[in-house]
Order: sequence, then C-alpha cells, then structure tokens
Amino acid sequence: MKRPLSILLTFPFFLLTSLAQAADVLPPVRSVAQVDLERYVGKWYEIGAFPMYFQRHCTGNSTAEYALKPDGEIRVTNRCRTREGSDEALGNAWAPDSAKPGQLKVSFFWPFRSDYWIIGLDNEYRWAVVGNPNRKYLWILSRTPVLPPPLLDAALQAARLQHYDLTPLKYTPQTQP
Repeated sequence: MKRPLSILLTFPFFLLTSLAQAADVLPPVRSVAQVDLERYVGKWYEIGAFPMYFQRHCTGNSTAEYALKPDGEIRVTNRCRTREGSDEALGNAWAPDSAKPGQLKVSFFWPFRSDYWIIGLDNEYRWAVVGNPNRKYLWILSRTPVLPPPLLDAALQAARLQHYDLTPLKYTPQTQP
C-alpha cells in the first residue's frame, strides 16, 4: 500500500515535535529543603561547572567564598586564575523566602540578580551542587580542591536526579594550596 508523500514527510516532523514537547515536561528543579547557612559559609572550590560567559577568562583555581553579614545577607567573593593573573567578583546573596532556605538570589551588580539554588548538599557539607530552575547553570562545589571519586559521584548523581544534562559540564583545574 502506497502512502501519500505528505504523510511520509509529516511523520518525521511530528516525531521531532513530540520529542521536543516531551523534553519540556521535565519535573521542576527542587532545592534542598534544609541549609544551615552558618555551616554553608566559608570557602568552596569549583570542581566543575557549565561554561558561563562571565567566567570566560577563568583558567582554573575558581573558588567562591561566602560570609554572613550582620544584616543576614551573604557576602559572595568569587575568584579565579586567568592568563593575566587573577579575577575577582564581589556580590551579595540572600534568601527571599525563609521557608525555602536553599533558594537564594545572588547579585553582583544592581539591579541584576540571578537564582542560586542549592540542589544537592552533602550531609557533612563536603560538597554542594548549585543550579537554577531552568537548568542552564550548574556548579559542583567542594570544600577541598579535589573531590574524592565517591563524593564526586554523589554530587553528579544529585544533578542527574534533578534532570540536568551533564554533557556541557567542564571540570575546573585546581592547584593544591
């Protein structure tokens, strides 16, 4: 039985459209339910991240340091090694909803702000996974420059469970202090 050409040409389009719609029905990203900000503050090493425009000059040794401020906000200091030496960005983070302590906002210059959601966190605060609700940003952070393989696997699994495609993940070179 011959099929009309229009049906044969329409089927691939229908299939691709259906697959694209299926990708849009991922469950929403969830932040961790509990974060003790006093334990979370301190220095974190970037183990890996999705490439970001604002980190385009970074060649390694990327860190984020968080400090509680008297007003309850968090001072953010991001640093990295560049070809010219180093780069530093200063910002502020805060929890807009105290019932959702893992859903922070961060701003490096007013009036721009971005979601900073802690979507995975080791019980002992050895690693954290930070992303955002649209899955375009992702950072794997560690308290040490090198994350042992079992802990790295746990952090990557936390991202996978949130349906992050880890294909764009780039590992960050860190030199031991």
